[in-house]
Amino acid sequence: MTSPPPRSGLHHLELWTADLSVTEPAWHWLMTTLGWIAERVEGWDLGRIWRCGDGSYLVLEQSSDVLGTRSERRAPGMNHLALWVSDRSVLETVRSAASEHGWRELFSEQYPHAGGPDHTAWYGEDPEGIEVELVLAP
Repeated sequence: MTSPPPRSGLHHLELWTADLSVTEPAWHWLMTTLGWIAERVEGWDLGRIWRCGDGSYLVLEQSSDVLGTRSERRAPGMNHLALWVSDRSVLETVRSAASEHGWRELFSEQYPHAGGPDHTAWYGEDPEGIEVELVLAP
């Protein structure tokens, strides 16, 4: 009997927030717009989960251990989260409505090629400064 090959890829990503009530609406809008499914864990009022069709998931959690109130992507640690999108219309949808949902567009003067001429993406920052890059799949 042969063993299945080891899995490779993202299992989950956990982002901490200083204030879930501020950041959750922005993330909920973005993730559900991208087709991720929101999951609630009964009794867990300080966390939210969105699950992708491939089984990976994103957690947003408010913790008393959080230091500060804003993420600083230029400090050591995570610079940004990049997610695939399958269609250019998704980028346009996100770009046109992001500011209404708590996102600030980054590099708008270079959209959609801020990452270079062969890279189509939208860049945004959540209410606490976490950067997200949405990359158009080839």
